[in-house]
Amino acid sequence: MNAVSSAPIVLTPRQRRRGLLLILGLGMTLFCWKLGSTGLVDETPPLFAASGRAMAETGDWLTPRVNGLPRFDKPPLVYWLMGLGYALPCHQHWDPLGTWAARLPSALASVVTMLAIGDTLLRHPGSEDDHPRRTAVAAALAFGLSPLVLIWSRTAVSDALLNGTLALSLLCQWRCYVAGSGRRWWLAWILLATAVLTKGPVAVVLTGMTLVLFAITRRDLAGLWRCLRPLPGLLITAAISLPWYIAELLVEGQPFWDSFFGYHNLQRLTSVVNDHLQPWWFFGPVLVVASLPFTPLLLLGLGRVLAGFSGSASTARKPSGDSLIDFAGCWLLAVLLLFTAAATKLPSYWLPATPAAALIMAITARSAALQRRWGLLTAWWCTAGLTLILTVGLWLSSLWVPLIQDPEMPTLPAELLASGLVLRAAVCFSFALLLGLWCLRASVPGRLLAWQGPLVAFQLFALVPMIQLGDRVRQLPVRLVAEQVVAQREPGEPLAMIGVLKPSLHFYTGQVVIYEGESRAALLNLADRLSSERRRGFEGRPRSAADGSPSVLVVINTGTAAKEHWQDLQPQILAREGIYELWRLDRERLEDRADALQADGVVLTWRKPRPERY
Repeated sequence: MNAVSSAPIVLTPRQRRRGLLLILGLGMTLFCWKLGSTGLVDETPPLFAASGRAMAETGDWLTPRVNGLPRFDKPPLVYWLMGLGYALPCHQHWDPLGTWAARLPSALASVVTMLAIGDTLLRHPGSEDDHPRRTAVAAALAFGLSPLVLIWSRTAVSDALLNGTLALSLLCQWRCYVAGSGRRWWLAWILLATAVLTKGPVAVVLTGMTLVLFAITRRDLAGLWRCLRPLPGLLITAAISLPWYIAELLVEGQPFWDSFFGYHNLQRLTSVVNDHLQPWWFFGPVLVVASLPFTPLLLLGLGRVLAGFSGSASTARKPSGDSLIDFAGCWLLAVLLLFTAAATKLPSYWLPATPAAALIMAITARSAALQRRWGLLTAWWCTAGLTLILTVGLWLSSLWVPLIQDPEMPTLPAELLASGLVLRAAVCFSFALLLGLWCLRASVPGRLLAWQGPLVAFQLFALVPMIQLGDRVRQLPVRLVAEQVVAQREPGEPLAMIGVLKPSLHFYTGQVVIYEGESRAALLNLADRLSSERRRGFEGRPRSAADGSPSVLVVINTGTAAKEHWQDLQPQILAREGIYELWRLDRERLEDRADALQADGVVLTWRKPRPERY
């Protein structure tokens, strides 16, 4: 299993430390630079952030809750980590938007993933790798510069954390196999437990599929079984991860079982939820986009891995230290097969494949066996072609940016063009193209790393400012109207948001918000919920009750306010911010309108909620 054809270069601890320090600096720059400078993007991140903050505020670290309701969407690890950020002293002063604490778990997970990729290649360089440090840095950047990773590493959700914990576990599995002994075999299973506490049993399924596929390519199931010890390993994973699930089931009972296991796991695999219907080939284009502009290198490397399933024994004869590309290919195929089979498909489901894709690209780029073959040269020229297409598209931004139409960001096209940020991006990609072509024509080694350098500048000087611009156009009005709610709200006065779903309003006001749509049934629902709905932090009261409020604060968008059934309610308009208006609405007028709608045949719908309330 461990035969070696040529001795790989062995780096000293000092050389490895230097490589890891460079990767650490790049990772912190890519993912932590101005991390808390923008607000949360609706609709999902504020739900995570509010749940984590609620844990810190209430001391209930068992059940995630948001807007007065339990949130069984994900296991608790991401909420715990966010909650620790919100529990730090005086966090309101150094994290005024509350987004640093919410995004830090995602950012650090991606930084640690870059370090794990780099450390694996530094400690286990391939027999044909003459520059392990260069390969390690290029692989780490191939992961960090993936468009999917750049986006989700700055997003307050659990996907990047799952990606990081699963990647650490799988890399530990491979390293244990290469070592040829059971030393520290338990570490991979402890890390797998953290992945299970991040997003549930899907982590175990992906691990199992990866190891089975790898055993097939290596023809060495016995060796894998001996080194990895899956049965005691799974017991360790279960012992760490299951107690929270058992405690939550005992406390919350059937609603937790139905929501987490029934809806968020089984139903997502077997049926379409939240209208996320996509064709079976959906992850093909996602694979291409997630690796741009180096997708040709990924496809070439993946083709070599697939050849290992063809029946030849060449892959099995390969020294175990050179099997990382095969392991990464099996890892990527496991993600592809599982989520292609799932009925619900989202781009973020591809995120667990991005570390594997980065390894494949970097190892393929430095492969000495491919340097004189037409396949690798073709892949490099195709990479240049993709970079050229992206560069030309950015230079011609004045043609396509005006086509962006978003009713929540009507001024975005004009402001984006005026900012010059797209042209900055064009300059970065132009430098990447020119530098890459020079390295290609001059046969300069390390061309992947040279190609990546200007793309790091793109992240810092173009993408992050674009995110800040989008925040100012889309999310700033919500924060401003939230400030008005806090300033104008009277004691006991309920708060509602009509027509659009913005959980960030709940996050920034700290108040329970009643969310309803723009339909006639929504108006009827609102009137009824104000009198009878119950949830933690909110208890509906009839306006005639002694502690009932005669009015309700309503945040409504201008499009909904123009609907006929929302007209002539004579609201007091307290503020206008962007497309939003803040009304103080007399509940008697609201109930009179609701009675008229009910007499016209409109029925209540809020008492039969979907599995996800909002």
